[in-house]
Amino acid sequence: MALWTRKSVNVVNHVVSRVGFLGMINQSSWPHSFYRKHPISDACARNLKNPVTDFVNTPAHFPFRRFESTKAETQSDTLHDFDANQQVLDFPGGKVTFSSELRFISGSPEERVHCYRVLDDNGQIITGSTYVQVNKEVALKMYSDMVTLQMMDTIFYEAQRQGRVSFYLTTVGEEAINIASAAALTIDDLIFPQYREPGVLLWRGFTLQEFANQCFGNKADYGKGRQMPIHYGSNKHNYFTVSSTIATQIPHAVGAAYSLKMDKRDACVVTYFGDGGTSEGDFHAALNFAAVRDAPVIFICRNNGWAISTPTSDQFRSDGVVVRGQAYGIRSIRVDGNDALALYSAVHTARNIAIREHRPILIEALTYRVGHHSTSDDSTKYRPAEEIEWWRLARDPVTRFRKWIESNDWWNAEVESELRNSVRKQMLQAIQVAEKVEKPPIADVFTDVYDVPPSNLVEQEKLLRETIKRYPKDYPSDVPV
Repeated sequence: MALWTRKSVNVVNHVVSRVGFLGMINQSSWPHSFYRKHPISDACARNLKNPVTDFVNTPAHFPFRRFESTKAETQSDTLHDFDANQQVLDFPGGKVTFSSELRFISGSPEERVHCYRVLDDNGQIITGSTYVQVNKEVALKMYSDMVTLQMMDTIFYEAQRQGRVSFYLTTVGEEAINIASAAALTIDDLIFPQYREPGVLLWRGFTLQEFANQCFGNKADYGKGRQMPIHYGSNKHNYFTVSSTIATQIPHAVGAAYSLKMDKRDACVVTYFGDGGTSEGDFHAALNFAAVRDAPVIFICRNNGWAISTPTSDQFRSDGVVVRGQAYGIRSIRVDGNDALALYSAVHTARNIAIREHRPILIEALTYRVGHHSTSDDSTKYRPAEEIEWWRLARDPVTRFRKWIESNDWWNAEVESELRNSVRKQMLQAIQVAEKVEKPPIADVFTDVYDVPPSNLVEQEKLLRETIKRYPKDYPSDVPV
């Protein structure tokens, strides 16, 4: 609707109130006395500094009662003499430009989102790279922890195959995501992990003995033997206990981040998950909540190509995970997950943004799970062995980072050998000690949930004890009754 009148101010005001927009206004066509008397028109006039570039057109097809906050401006004197492509709808959330062309947003962009990288495959700084500097002390600890994590996985995996541990899951190929991200955080930052981030705990000071106690589920295990192996947790290190269920930790992380914001804490929350987790509803609900509430949380997706046996091609049609953050209004970045310097720089910067600006950040780390999903999986059944071997040799994040610290004269073969021998001895000793520690008592199965156990749990405990006495050979002899 492009109704115009210069005869009566009352008519104009009537149009404004009923239709919800003011038609084309030319500053020179209205007397100054009109602007002084009518604030709405005065505000419009102040915004119209350039009649060519500042004017915008909006079709009058939206009832005022439905879009009460909608305002529109048009620069045409007639109903047919305007450019629809210059019209703007001042819709809640931001102005939206109209178009007369029927065109859908492309589901497949011509160019994929770029992947941030600092080190090339030979461990050398790429010319022109922008990154956060890492000093010698931090760099050496990063590498030492990456090697330790790698060796811990190897030895625990062998222990499981020997029947000494019931279950295990490795982080082979994803060591950089673990250690580099942890190095960029502080101990005050809260961690909501999935089950492939033990390196974050390692960086924070969790000992090899503590890892072994948890995997063997002995009396020294902080979870009292009630969790599967590799489901670590530590209040001391602000590391929330791992849960097997996929993606449930993501909304929990957002809630915790919102609480940090309300308490005005100088800290953020970091949550980790795999590409498969982004297919869960928890992921989408969490991102939307974080974006709307400006929660200081960093979402780190380990996109390793496989959700157990499901490839990413069967997970989503979009350009990976990074674009999903953008869809929810979250700053996002894609990073080479096998580049420790790139990961460190991205997380370090993301943390500053999350805390300083109180906003969420999404990091998609492109990597590869070189090991099987777990000891219950044989990944050669669904992916070529040649593919696994190529990633293990050509894209190993530990080797790449080692080449960089060697180029700085911070590392050599002799120190490497000493480190690996030391870690191996510590690991074997930790396992031997963990095996000898007795298991938690039966009573611990029923504690730590209720202050006063309800009658049904009391009855269950009684029945369990009676069953163990009746069939002692069917239950472990080292579990205190």
